[in-house]
Amino acid sequence: MLRRMRMGIGEILIVLVVVLLVFGANKIPQLGDAIGKGIRNFRKASREDDAIDVTPAKGEPDRLSGGSAASGAQAQSGAETRKA
Repeated sequence: MLRRMRMGIGEILIVLVVVLLVFGANKIPQLGDAIGKGIRNFRKASREDDAIDVTPAKGEPDRLSGGSAASGAQAQSGAETRKA
């Protein structure tokens, strides 16, 4: 015996009064704006492709081959010196 639960006018008014008390009259327009932007961004993201461009920029140097190997060798030689 499932009964459908629908909100009537009274319940909606109670919820609105509680929201007004919690957030205050000045914050409600900002809250509505933030919710609207969130819904818009969600719809936009659900329509667009999930492709992400990960190619490096033309003038950007390769960070992996640059200085990480040299600094790794220096760190290892420093650790060996401490052991001795």
